[in-house]
Formats: sequence, structure tokens, C-alpha cells
Amino acid sequence: MKPGKLWRTTSGLVTLVALVFALVTVAIGAIAYEVTHEALEEQLDHRITTETAALLAEAHSGGLPAIGAAIRRREASRSTERLEYLLADDGGRIAAGTMRAGLPSRAGFEELLEYRRSPGGSVRIAQALTTRVRGGTLVVGADRADLDAIDRRLLILFSGALAGMLLVGIAAAVLIGWMTRLRLEGIDATAQAIIGGDLSRRVPRDGSDSEFDRLAGTLNRMLDRIEGLMESLRQVSSDVAHDLRTPLTRLCSSLERAAGEADPAARADQIENARGQAAELLEIFTALLRIAEVEGFADRLPLHSLDLSALVEQMAESYRPDIEDSGRHLDTRIEPGLAVVGDRRLLSQAAANLLDNCLRHTPEGTAIMLRAKASPRGIVLSIHDDGPGIPQEDRTRIFQRFARSERARSTPGHGLGLALVQAIVSAHGGHVLLEDEEGFHLTIELPPAS
Repeated sequence: MKPGKLWRTTSGLVTLVALVFALVTVAIGAIAYEVTHEALEEQLDHRITTETAALLAEAHSGGLPAIGAAIRRREASRSTERLEYLLADDGGRIAAGTMRAGLPSRAGFEELLEYRRSPGGSVRIAQALTTRVRGGTLVVGADRADLDAIDRRLLILFSGALAGMLLVGIAAAVLIGWMTRLRLEGIDATAQAIIGGDLSRRVPRDGSDSEFDRLAGTLNRMLDRIEGLMESLRQVSSDVAHDLRTPLTRLCSSLERAAGEADPAARADQIENARGQAAELLEIFTALLRIAEVEGFADRLPLHSLDLSALVEQMAESYRPDIEDSGRHLDTRIEPGLAVVGDRRLLSQAAANLLDNCLRHTPEGTAIMLRAKASPRGIVLSIHDDGPGIPQEDRTRIFQRFARSERARSTPGHGLGLALVQAIVSAHGGHVLLEDEEGFHLTIELPPAS
């Protein structure tokens, strides 16, 4: 793998995060080290300053000899946290103190003053304050060995923390990368199988409700949807090829007869007949495209809150004259104020298809009942007639495209009306149920507007 692409992998990203944390640790460690070191140095400076002030107070009472006497008393009672002293006269001769070092050329603090505790002893480093006194020079120093030891401990501590963080980061990168790759292999295998034509394959889920498990669920729902659309496309292709062959054959026959007809009047009749058959074919294709549009773009339909009671009542009243004139009777019982979220144009189309279905496929004298009410299952819209109904053997396929019962083949229609009703109701999150009763009884359940 190219180095530029390494950071795009999960392991690379985790390693990058670990490096960032390591750099932050280095920065925090450096700041903590510097703050601690400066605090300890200030503490030494304070001890040295306080001790120097005490010795200078001795000078007011007895001059340089008094300071020497005070130094000798302090060195006689030395502790482990002792200070180092050097008192020299103006001629450079040592008057008191065991510190052996070159006298600093100027007064003030010297951070790194090399000295020996005895002639010939090892060289040590002291933090010292040089003060000019009458008749000589006073140097008070504090050995930096303890301070250096603390500095080394701090460096070891931060180095260990940095190394530990890098090791944990690398181990986390390897582990997370392995786990991520393991999860993605299942998705990749499913995708490869689907590319190979197996649309039934689904991404395995472990039931943990983790991010990968939820992603697998979403992908599976998407694959269910794709499989449904592919099955619908296959069915449509098959139905179109099967059911349109007869009308196309009739259309061709009409045109051939018109072409061979010598009588102008008869030829005009054949052409008019062909024109009607072509119009019928266009009507079928329009209905098929409408169903495909509703099924394919259900998630993008413009949905608005609307009064379903008023919509159904309006459609019933528009069909009532035709129904009553044909010798049938329409009875409506519609609860007022039933509201749903949907597309008014599509729901009007569904109601019109149901009323038109009853008008076309029932004999004279049929009573048609249209109901709409609220129920615990949602808003229930039902249409019921006491006509011949649908034979039991045709009920399972009545919502398929071009599905027509034997009784309905003598009446106008193409078997697409109920398929469109089901597509519209499904697009609105509802269900269509053909009741097992005498006559035609269809129930639609729609979710109410919240």
C-alpha cells in the first residue's frame, strides 16, 4: 500500500491519532518538566538568599570574622540538606568555608558553579549567590545533585509514559484495523455475491446494535428494496410482453385490413378501429408508467396534511350521478375530520379507481357502500358491493398488473386499477386488504396525520 493511502485506512487513522496523542504528551511533559524544574530552582534560590541574609546580619556585629565564625558553626552541624560556603578576603585568601571554587567575577546568582568539597575531591555543581562584603567576598551555594536527580526521574517518567502511549496506540491500531476489516469483509462478500447476480444475499448481523450492525440493517433494507424493484421490473416486463401481444396483434391486423381494403368507407372504418386500439394501448402504457412512478418514487412524493373525509366525499358525489343513472345505488357513511398525510392527487386517483371498478364490474341494481372511519388501526376506508365479487381462485393475484377474473373479462378494463390502488396506498404507508366476504369488499388502512 502506498504511504499516502496508509492514513486513509482505519489502522493508519488510529496510528495517526496515537502519534498526535504522543506529541501532545511530549508537549505536556516538556511543560511539566520545565515548571517543576523552575520551581525547584526558585526553592534553592530562596534558601540561598535567606542564608546569605542571615550571614550578612552577622557582618553588622563583627565584620568578616563574625561571618567566618557563623559559617564554621553551620558547617559543624551539617545535615544532608546542607549549604556550601566560601568566604574569602579581598586578597583571595580563604577565610572560612569548605567550598573550593574559583571566586565569581561578579556578584549575583551563578546557576552552574563548579566546586569541590575538599582539595582533590570530585567536581560538583552548585547553584550559588555571590555577595561582596566589607573586606571580602561571600559565596553561598546549594549542591544541584538532588535537583538533577529529580530532573532525571521526571525524564524517565515522561519517557516511559510516551513509550507506553506509543505501544498502546500501535496495539490499538492493529486491533481496531483487524476488527474493522473483519466486519467489512462480510459486507464486501455480500456485495460481491449481489454483483454476481445473487440478489437474495444479505449482510450478516450480530445483533449488537453497534454502528456496523445498524449499517448492515440499513444495507439489508436497501437490498430488500432493490430486490423488490427488480422483481417488479421483471413482472412488468413479463406482463407487458404477455398481455400486450394480443392488442398489438389486433392493431396490426386492423392496419393490414385497412391497407388491403378497396372501399374507402370500409378502409376508414378499419383505420378508425386501429386508432381506437392504439388509444387503448396508450392508456395501458400510461397506467403502467403511473404505477411504476408511484412505486419507484414513493419516498419523494409531495406529502401534505389533508382532509380525507372531504376528499372521499367529493369523489363519491362526482361518481354518484353515473352510478345512480346506471341503476345502481351508492350509500356513503364517512366520518368527518379524518386527516392523513399524503398526496391529494394520488388519493383521489385511488378513490376514483375503486368507484369506477364497482361501476364497471357489477350488474344493474347493485348496492355500493363507501365507508370511512377512524379506528385503533388508523383510518379505515372501505368499499363494499353486493355484486358477484371476485372468485376465490383469483383473489391471491387480484392486485397484480393485468390480473382480471374470468367474470370481468367481458367488461372494459385492463386489470391495472387495483394494482395502482395498492401502489398508492403502499406509498402512503398503508395496507390494502381484500375481505373474504360476499361481493366485492376491499379495506384500506392509512396512518392518521399526527
